[in-house]
Amino acid sequence: MKRVVITGIGAVSPIGNNVADFWQALKEGRHGIAPITNFDATDFNISLAAEVKDFQPEDIIPKRELKRLDKFSQYAMVAAHEALQDSGFEITEANAKRIGTIMASGIGGFETIESGFDRLKSKGPKRMHPLFIPMIISNMNAGNIAIKTGARGASMTLNTACAGGTNAVGEGFLKVATGLLDGAFVGGSEASITSLALSSFDALTAMSRSEDPDHASRPFDKDRDGFVPGEGAGILFIESLDSALARGADIYAEIVGYGTNSDAYHITAPLPDGEGAADAMADAMAMADVKPEEIDYINAHGTSTPTNDSAETQSIKTVLGDHAYQVPVSSVKGNIGHLLGAAGGIEAVLLTKAIQEGYVPPTLGLENPDEACDLDYVPGEGRDHAIRYALSNSLGFGGHNASILFKKWEGA
Repeated sequence: MKRVVITGIGAVSPIGNNVADFWQALKEGRHGIAPITNFDATDFNISLAAEVKDFQPEDIIPKRELKRLDKFSQYAMVAAHEALQDSGFEITEANAKRIGTIMASGIGGFETIESGFDRLKSKGPKRMHPLFIPMIISNMNAGNIAIKTGARGASMTLNTACAGGTNAVGEGFLKVATGLLDGAFVGGSEASITSLALSSFDALTAMSRSEDPDHASRPFDKDRDGFVPGEGAGILFIESLDSALARGADIYAEIVGYGTNSDAYHITAPLPDGEGAADAMADAMAMADVKPEEIDYINAHGTSTPTNDSAETQSIKTVLGDHAYQVPVSSVKGNIGHLLGAAGGIEAVLLTKAIQEGYVPPTLGLENPDEACDLDYVPGEGRDHAIRYALSNSLGFGGHNASILFKKWEGA
């Protein structure tokens, strides 16, 4: 197994359209939850979302191309551009076939799907957009990144619901670690704040119906009532340590472990005791030969839904034992909502920065802890905290569990 390192990061989020702005907002405890503007939500049960704001893709994507790209592809392309620029890696004819794009999206081009259906009903089948299909299919975040950057290695988009972003990081890590690739863009993108998507999630009673932006997304809080939808993209550029050292690259952190499995239990609910999530964390730690007492921080999936937060809490206790009470655990979904298939990608970016700076971001909205959620969730304000090993968890509908383990860069 080759060692794999992170040399570039990129983000488009509800609190900043680049990594610097995103991270600064997290440190300042700001959130991006506000009344929905993407559509008229007057008659909806839900009124809040964490939308991307002031997005200007024209700086990266020519205007003539934007009409052929759903927003989930635009977000991915902009975040990938930032990650590549940040890494200093140059994709050339000589190395292009060794650079991959391993991405995730839970839904794909949902905005285009919705507008296309409206067009079909109002104008008929002969007036459909000729690029409707290549705009909506979920593989196009990976496909468009590859086309934009010239990366010609393995290119794919995973759909494991809300575990997708972490699965993409993990699967890309394995491809580089086993020598199938020398480097890869990994992460996810999502743009599903639409009337059809949100009304459907609301029918599942999965989303918060709060009208208070400051208290709608409140992971681990006793009064939580569902997640707040978010959108955006989070992408890492990863490469083999040999590649990074050969070109003198600056290294953020090292990826050292990955675990993934299935609850095989229910289409929307996790195992109540969190066994699947615990096994995913344990597998990631076993791959790196890391003991429970060595874990310094956990970025929790922490969706602010009743079943997820309690099950994830139990899973952390199961895998870490008594050390679970010594480890800061936080969820940034109080800041950015739930980015679905992109959640693991954007949270991999924050995990990278947390390790680099030795800082744990807070869990916003947590004021009245649930008795079943009794760990150190860093409520309200973040804190300085030395981090050597950190886990990030993502759990998805269908029973998908994924956990990734990062290590502070300490040299070769």
